[in-house]
Amino acid sequence: MGRHEWGQNPLLRPPEAAAGIDVDKPNIARMYDYFLGGSANFAVDRTAAEQFRQALPGNSSWTARYTRGNRSFLGRAVTLLCRQGIDQFLDLGSGMPTVGNVHEIAHRHDPTAHVAYVDREPVAVAHARRLLGDNSRVTVTQADIRHPDKVLTAPGVTELLDFTRPVAILAVAILDLLDDADDPAGLIATYRDVCVPGSALVISHAVQDAATDQQVRAVQDFMGQTNTPRMLFRTPSEIAGFFAGYAVLDPGVARLDQWRPEEPVPDEQAADANGYGAVGILRSE
Repeated sequence: MGRHEWGQNPLLRPPEAAAGIDVDKPNIARMYDYFLGGSANFAVDRTAAEQFRQALPGNSSWTARYTRGNRSFLGRAVTLLCRQGIDQFLDLGSGMPTVGNVHEIAHRHDPTAHVAYVDREPVAVAHARRLLGDNSRVTVTQADIRHPDKVLTAPGVTELLDFTRPVAILAVAILDLLDDADDPAGLIATYRDVCVPGSALVISHAVQDAATDQQVRAVQDFMGQTNTPRMLFRTPSEIAGFFAGYAVLDPGVARLDQWRPEEPVPDEQAADANGYGAVGILRSE
């Protein structure tokens, strides 16, 4: 039996089931992990992920391009910020600490860097805590990023991060899961306001770039069947609006694969990911 091929025998159920966490329904965080080639997923997640691919008429590779584009962008952004001397990261809606996770990238450049992961999903949090073990420079907090008062007072955040020094706020592939009623711009502003000048903001977001209207509807219909029932495709100018108070670094709000790539990426290939990202540095008033 493979590591995640759990059967019906309760003695063979994963630790999450013993903790009362539902592992019989697909979970977005674990599906994302599957798209990235990770191992923190179950058969139910893989089945749902493949159904998701099939729901995208004419572009079954979209999910792979989007998830991998996000993860690669995140890696380049964290690397850049580490090289600029930032050694504290608050990862909002972090999901699974899977392939190319923040703390591994940060510790590659600065072994003393502190990373606070925050996610509302108990499955993601349980997996993360088990995978991370006793790493004293990394914490995992179960909280909803829509409640910054709870996030910013959680021990896993307050005891690890020093907000009198620069902190990088990471909002990668998460704001597109919030609708306008959640006021994502207001949420980002709240997190910004606890940071000192020189802090950073990293955002990636879904954009209808190469996707057709039919494909966008297929994604939204599928998301409506999950525990994260929406995915909004905002415009690059709307994404730029989240950076109020920040100086956005070159090349600005750009396609994920064209944000400071190691090698040039053709426009058509970059557009297939249907995602944009940017990094900003908090200005002095």
